[in-house]
Amino acid sequence: MDRRAFLELLAATPLAARVGAQTEHPRYRVVSAYAATAVPGMPGPWPGRVVSVKSQHSLDASSRVVDAVVREMMDRGLRALTGEATTSGAWRRLFEPGDVVGIKVNAGGVPYVVSSPAIVAETCRQLMAVGIPATSLFVFERFQNQIVAIDYVPHLPEGVTVFAAEKGNRRQENGAYDPETYVEVEFFDEDDTRSNMMKLVTRKLTKIVNIPNMKDHGATGVTGCLKNVAYGCFSNVARSHSHGQTHTLTAVGTFASVEPLRSRTVLQIMDGLHAVWHGGPFAHTDRYVFHPRQILFGTDPVAIDRLLLDIIDDKRKAEGAISIWNRSPETLQFKNQRARDDDPNVNILIREPGHVEYAGRLGLGIADLAKIRVEDIEL
Repeated sequence: MDRRAFLELLAATPLAARVGAQTEHPRYRVVSAYAATAVPGMPGPWPGRVVSVKSQHSLDASSRVVDAVVREMMDRGLRALTGEATTSGAWRRLFEPGDVVGIKVNAGGVPYVVSSPAIVAETCRQLMAVGIPATSLFVFERFQNQIVAIDYVPHLPEGVTVFAAEKGNRRQENGAYDPETYVEVEFFDEDDTRSNMMKLVTRKLTKIVNIPNMKDHGATGVTGCLKNVAYGCFSNVARSHSHGQTHTLTAVGTFASVEPLRSRTVLQIMDGLHAVWHGGPFAHTDRYVFHPRQILFGTDPVAIDRLLLDIIDDKRKAEGAISIWNRSPETLQFKNQRARDDDPNVNILIREPGHVEYAGRLGLGIADLAKIRVEDIEL
């Protein structure tokens, strides 16, 4: 999609009207010197295709991850996605020995719902089997305090780097971000209107594996593949949802579309071993944690996130909670996070699950359920 078409799409309003969102979108100015690859990593070679692998044996009686079962789930999922007969052949469809690979984890749901060390470690092992040295692998997240709490290092092959861009959402810490690759946008008359992409993404990595979780989110409805790379690779993004309002409908897809992030994110592995159905993206209590025992594989983040919308919404309905699509003002208690955490029928913002369809309109993937092909595998 050329820049003119991209900006015209951002200015369109029919989708916002359909989902009841704000009818005026922010004006985005994208600055990047990077061009898209011939086949951008999002949606990649298999748009609209998702492989779902489930195993009731993936967690033990105490809900701890069983590493050996996860390895089998990973093998089956990648072989099914790529059509390759061997696991090594499957990984070689997307990666080659000269790659420098980032593994974008999600650490926000510490301690209960984070990108599983078992999935992250197996990803590293398989990339090394392709011929990529451990020193060319980077497990990364925005916030150091979150990723340190998980303690990935003992699980990873020696030589893999664990990287965080900031100590803990401190706007003055800009050294890890690229001053030449950014999105300029004013959401709510804030002083700092620029969000910069990580230097790790722009200047170091050639490929990214995205490993999000299945989580509810108070602004976007859910937080999955799209938000994990979009908000997880840029600075100063929380400003898109504050003051009792949210612009996440357009922001998530817009940030995910920026090069080189879009082209370099070539594989989506959604960790659904544990999940959060309310109060996300955090999981400070296990009250809203559930266990789908599932991993989703694809190259299309929109298709996977479209499935996630139903997974979270169906669980909320089963628990007697309001839908993520509920837009009633009666549910709102602006800025009252304690009330939201205590009651799954309280919202702190009007959620914008329409961000998934919007991202599809930007060319990042397939949002139409009728066009999404899911292969189910049960172990």
